[in-house]
Amino acid sequence: MANIKSQIKRNKQNQKRRIRNRVYRGTARTYVRKAEAAIKVGDAQASQEEVLKAIKALDKAASKGVIHKNNAARRKSRLVKKLNSME
Repeated sequence: MANIKSQIKRNKQNQKRRIRNRVYRGTARTYVRKAEAAIKVGDAQASQEEVLKAIKALDKAASKGVIHKNNAARRKSRLVKKLNSME
């Protein structure tokens, strides 16, 4: 445990940010997983909707700074590529 007052405050801030960031990262991960599962099943309509939800979640995480914008772009690209290869 930190003894320095500023470091104690910094630890509290980091903890709050970590919890806030986990929400966006976890949501994005969940939607990506659901989209990949829908693509695997082969239902075009459902997989299209799931991919759009995943893209929205990735964009939101990137805009909040939780993940890097290039990371989000790469993951979206891979999802869309999987979707297109299905059709």
